[in-house]
Amino acid sequence: MEEGQLQKMVRQVEIKSDGDVFHEIFKSRPHHLSEMSPACVQNFEHLDGEWGTVGSIVLLNYNHDGKDKVVKRETIAIDEEKKLVAFKVIGGDLTELYKTFIVTIQVNSHGESNLVTWTLEYEKLEEDVEDPHTLMDFFITMTKDIEDHQLKST
Repeated sequence: MEEGQLQKMVRQVEIKSDGDVFHEIFKSRPHHLSEMSPACVQNFEHLDGEWGTVGSIVLLNYNHDGKDKVVKRETIAIDEEKKLVAFKVIGGDLTELYKTFIVTIQVNSHGESNLVTWTLEYEKLEEDVEDPHTLMDFFITMTKDIEDHQLKST
């Protein structure tokens, strides 16, 4: 893949917990992630804008591949009907590897079944930068942690 080209990675995971609640967490209550998935997310700091609105900026401390990392991200899209939230990385460790990094989370509910779709869109700074497969694994692990937390709470 050529440098300067936006690449896309998509993974889906089925959850048994409430899809509306899952969407709400990423839209308006991301500060609860450190409680729901403490192995993945350690700290959350709200920097600017209102929770649950486009333009909201947060700083997240997380652990990826056994290393403590930080990401500053801005909410760039919210679609209530599609249960979709998108974030753009605007600072932190990922900006050392990627010129552009956008994370989209969408929940599709069909009765009792909820399908969470994670989409990563990214542009590498250098050709030899690896695709973010382990970061996608991180998001899937976090999804399962949230599901487990929700199922225990009900």
